[in-house]
Amino acid sequence: MCGIVGILGARPAAPLILEALGRLEYRGYDSAGIATLTGGGIDRRRAEGKLGNLSAVLDRRPLGGTTGIGHTRWATHGAPTEGNAHPHGTSRVSVVHNGIIENHAALRLELEGEGQEFTTETDTECVAQLLDLYLKRGMTPEQAAAKGLRRLEGAYALALIFAGYPDLMIGARHGAPLAVGFGDDEMFLGSDALALAPLTRQIAYLEDGDWAAISRGGARFRDRSGRMVKRAIRETRLSGAAIGRGNYRHFMEKELHEHPVVIGDVLSRMIDPGTRMVTLPDFPFDLAAIPRVTISACGSAYYAGLVGRVWLETLARLPADADVASEFRYRAPPLPPEGLGLLVSQSGETADTMAALRYMQDEGQHVLSIVNVPESSMARESDAVLETLAGPEIGVASTKAFTAQLTVLAAFALAAGRARGTLDPAREALLTQALMEVPGHAAEVVEGAPAEAIGRIAERIAEARDVLYLGRGSCFPIALEGALKLKEISYIHAEGYAAGEMKHGPIALIDRHVPVVAIAPSGPLFEKTASNLQEAAARGGQVIVFSDAVGAERLRGIAVETVVLPDCDPFVAPIVYAVAVQLLAYRVALLKGTDVDQPRNLAKSVTVE
Repeated sequence: MCGIVGILGARPAAPLILEALGRLEYRGYDSAGIATLTGGGIDRRRAEGKLGNLSAVLDRRPLGGTTGIGHTRWATHGAPTEGNAHPHGTSRVSVVHNGIIENHAALRLELEGEGQEFTTETDTECVAQLLDLYLKRGMTPEQAAAKGLRRLEGAYALALIFAGYPDLMIGARHGAPLAVGFGDDEMFLGSDALALAPLTRQIAYLEDGDWAAISRGGARFRDRSGRMVKRAIRETRLSGAAIGRGNYRHFMEKELHEHPVVIGDVLSRMIDPGTRMVTLPDFPFDLAAIPRVTISACGSAYYAGLVGRVWLETLARLPADADVASEFRYRAPPLPPEGLGLLVSQSGETADTMAALRYMQDEGQHVLSIVNVPESSMARESDAVLETLAGPEIGVASTKAFTAQLTVLAAFALAAGRARGTLDPAREALLTQALMEVPGHAAEVVEGAPAEAIGRIAERIAEARDVLYLGRGSCFPIALEGALKLKEISYIHAEGYAAGEMKHGPIALIDRHVPVVAIAPSGPLFEKTASNLQEAAARGGQVIVFSDAVGAERLRGIAVETVVLPDCDPFVAPIVYAVAVQLLAYRVALLKGTDVDQPRNLAKSVTVE
């Protein structure tokens, strides 16, 4: 969601903050602003819309100072206007905030009674006004922060600067991530390591409830009780070069073309080249003894979890459930003793998935997280982690992170099958070989004949108002993924359905104006899907088939368009077909002229409910 950057150093802060905010654009935002300490006071610039607008404001009215904070806002409380843009503050204090202050209304009423004058509709301003009141009463900034933070309810990451204190910045974290960066006679704050990548690779992460007082000489950390604590300084693998767009038009296009390398990297980590078998790190639990797996995630990661559920049940004969994380904890399901909670997340900071993790821990589950950020909150709080190795994903719509999640889940299912004795060596070897062929198949999809066919089909889809995606078994979640991607970046209404459910309602929508996209690799479920497509074609639906050569030939009589994808084992088809449906959404979005990398209303990392 919102992005935070803070710089305390010797160089002019505003240009560096503006650049760093650019690295946080992937989170999604609708306004931006910067505040710096100048001449003993606080000065700020804000703008509605994209960072280019803020840059133009700074060109007209530059900001001086070497200490400052910046923010990209995704509106929650109050419209996305310049007046509601962060930083917020008074003449004494300025604050930027990611999250929601849930008791803001009560605080505002109290503070207005004390004579504090509010100027915005936001929940964040109550933080500034609360600390301003304490500063008026003679408290130091650190004393004001310590007392004020105890009054806040909800989720937040905060960065604060104070008039007359050029060598002080305070950062605080409760439920939303915040990192401290260490430099040479300069210090940094950021929502994540990506924002700070060109500035420093030495990062310390605040734990939940922490706050830190930062000066040029370092950082002093305190936990939620106010005790001084130490936090480990880690060296992040990220660099400024890692987040470039290269020669591609969009980050999403670049990331689509990174599918083969990312999948290959995952397999190189998880498959022993000597034995050609999946190897897992040592877990603090026995896979053979796990009675049930409970999978929870959000968005595309949830769809990856749905595929993983099929794999775990069919290959490892391990009972598995999958829930959307935002529903899971409120359903409060009973979980078996010594069960396994499996979380899937790109960022490792998703608020609902983090809540699911903590519920699972309270229910006595072992917790394994599949994440792309090994330093994330989810990774740090889990019993074990499997890293997806996708690298920075800047496009808001997940692409390579999704296929990396699928690849990790596929390898995990094979290892679980071996551990539980449900896969004989010959079958395991066959499936492992199929998995090792996926990078080549992915390359063929994005670079070869399938890409040409997808470009042609995109012209038909771009004219549609509604699109149905159908799939069965492990490819039903890929239908959901295809529909989600089309909605996210082209703004065309699309829905994914289990193919057998079409007769139970969705068939009423089908006419000659509705494309029906079928994820239909040949295999055990192909004939059932073919029957459903016959029904769609009989009602005038434009049947568009994603299949292999055998399946495409068998559906030639009813398909108006066909994408012939590489022959592959049905086990790995979800990974290969995911690349194709994502590429289709991208090509349609190009034709629609939408903002591919930063679709309207969306955020990359959802750190509030």
